[in-house]
Amino acid sequence: MCAHHGPVLGGWTSPIDLPPFTRIPGVIWFVLKLSAVFFMFAMAKSIVPRYRYDQLMRIGWKLFLPLSLIMVVIVAFVLQLTGWGWHGGVA
Repeated sequence: MCAHHGPVLGGWTSPIDLPPFTRIPGVIWFVLKLSAVFFMFAMAKSIVPRYRYDQLMRIGWKLFLPLSLIMVVIVAFVLQLTGWGWHGGVA
């Protein structure tokens, strides 16, 4: 995060708070950032395989459901060990 400008993808501001970069007009920064985001979406769409509905259902039932149940048990165990979470008191 820049000192004066906010987050890096914060619209038309420069992500680098140094004089050569702050002299570039805001419209150019906006177009560059927008192009970078569109490029990342295009790369993600081209790299990630496209599954059929039956393949998604198989992955969901055989991989994601057991994995999520295991994660629930692990989180409950860690919370019990560390004492985090709700202690029965009124907040």
